[in-house]
Amino acid sequence: MSFKSNAGAAAIQINGLAKCYQLYNRPQDRLKQFLWRGRRQYYRELWALRHISFSVMPGEVVGIVGRNGSGKSTLLQIVCGTLTPTSGEVQVTGRVAALLELGAGFNAEFTGRENVLMSAAIMGLNPDEIAAQMDEIINFSGIGDFIDQPVKTYSSGMYVRLAFSVAINVDPDILVIDEALSVGDGAFSHQSFNRIMRLRDAGKTILFCSHSLFQVESLCTRAIWINQGELMADGDSAQVVAAYQGFLDKSMLNPTANTVILPHEAPTSSVDIEKARRGAQLKKITVRVDGKSHQQAVVVSGKSSITLHIAFVSDPALPCPNVAITLHALDGRIITSVATWEDRISLQRAADGSGQIGLRFDQPPLLKGEYLISAHLLCERGLHLYDSAEGLATLQVAQTSRLQGYFSIPHQWDSNGVINPHEQHE
Repeated sequence: MSFKSNAGAAAIQINGLAKCYQLYNRPQDRLKQFLWRGRRQYYRELWALRHISFSVMPGEVVGIVGRNGSGKSTLLQIVCGTLTPTSGEVQVTGRVAALLELGAGFNAEFTGRENVLMSAAIMGLNPDEIAAQMDEIINFSGIGDFIDQPVKTYSSGMYVRLAFSVAINVDPDILVIDEALSVGDGAFSHQSFNRIMRLRDAGKTILFCSHSLFQVESLCTRAIWINQGELMADGDSAQVVAAYQGFLDKSMLNPTANTVILPHEAPTSSVDIEKARRGAQLKKITVRVDGKSHQQAVVVSGKSSITLHIAFVSDPALPCPNVAITLHALDGRIITSVATWEDRISLQRAADGSGQIGLRFDQPPLLKGEYLISAHLLCERGLHLYDSAEGLATLQVAQTSRLQGYFSIPHQWDSNGVINPHEQHE
């Protein structure tokens, strides 16, 4: 493997990358393996990556998807230089900043300032560059006077904010993100998310690993799907996400958590103040079918009316959030969704940050079965998720016809078999 800083066409070039872990059943087997010097094998092999090859051009935003244990994190760590591959070549051009295990390299006995100096130097900054960025790093983190105190005295939130601030303020050419798009709570969470978006808009190269297929498709122009250490697909993010979603559907898994969604209680009027300070929280959601509680009514396919009332509370210092509603099959597959930002609906809220919105589905074309409704509260861009109520209501749908499937689509029969010439396929 080699890490190169010379000019080249690709920001990241990976050829034939493979990573194998040696797993020992007993601690003493490691000693036996050392003493026998390879003449006998006391371990079993686990290949986290096999024959991975791809390139990332400067300015590309590439999403990486795959189930837990597929090798995604191993790939990112190799790109960042914190893991060495078993075989293959990695060429990285430019300074890399990683949002992986934030603060993992901090020394608890050092002050915040000393950890900033050490971390920035490891990332490749020279003393003059570190001095020029120090004030921005401190101000962005919001640590204030604690910057000269040992980090062992920090709260977990302060610790993560400082680590994030170092990673995001070193002017990286390549940003590597594993899951979290923002950290901390309140204004800092929103601030960190916006900083990442500005880096994207500024043309920085970004590798974004996430289970959120919605965010991958929204943020990335290209996606890579890895399964059991092998490259399954590489291309347009919408096409790769669709292929991966189909794979998950066949496995009957929830695409965001690798588990089947189970219904639970909707939010109540009891609000978690700490959670609300992180940005926004769903306060109360009411679901009614034909004016009755959804628990006491049956949805009649193509006839009923479903109404939702969503109340939320948010930090008034932050922009007003957005609301999305998703409809799921019982196995977790999303049947359809609606969102305020897609319909260009602006939510209104009071001075204290509280707000509400109503939604109605008239004559839903759902066919017989049970469906789950989930509600989501997102940032003003409709990307960063503040809060969710998964499976907050179960809809019982009945029909008089014998049609099969999830929903009925508009259609028209012609008894004469006449086809409009403009509708014929060439």
